[in-house]
Amino acid sequence: MKIILKEDVSDLGSIGDVADVKDGYARNYLIPKQLAVQASTKNLSRMEHQKKLIESHKSKIKKDAHMMAEDIEKISCTIPMLVGEQDKLFGSVTSKDIEEALTQEGINISRRRIILEEPIKSLGVYTIDVRLHTEITAKLKVWVVAK
Repeated sequence: MKIILKEDVSDLGSIGDVADVKDGYARNYLIPKQLAVQASTKNLSRMEHQKKLIESHKSKIKKDAHMMAEDIEKISCTIPMLVGEQDKLFGSVTSKDIEEALTQEGINISRRRIILEEPIKSLGVYTIDVRLHTEITAKLKVWVVAK
């Protein structure tokens, strides 16, 4: 069955793409969840108009992400932690701690956007990636200091 995607679907395509999928996948998953519509001439012409609107919306989102990335790269977060022997932390600094520090700086970012491969367990300065958009990643400087 040929469908037109209304949302980005991983491993299938992005908004406005025409895809050929199995009938059951389209009828039981994509169409009921409003992720796609059946490809007909009426739907194709309607989607062309919506595609223009979507492109302008995407460019606005990308521009906002770019501006936020500039704001994030200008600041540095300081996270005070309790320290034991040899500057090892009691506990660790996680993406939740970084999210709270960013909120105190006035920037609201979901902790899911903070890319932290493993929790920070010692004092120091770290550069953390913050994914704001599929194409835009900001570098955040995080200082972990003794309390």
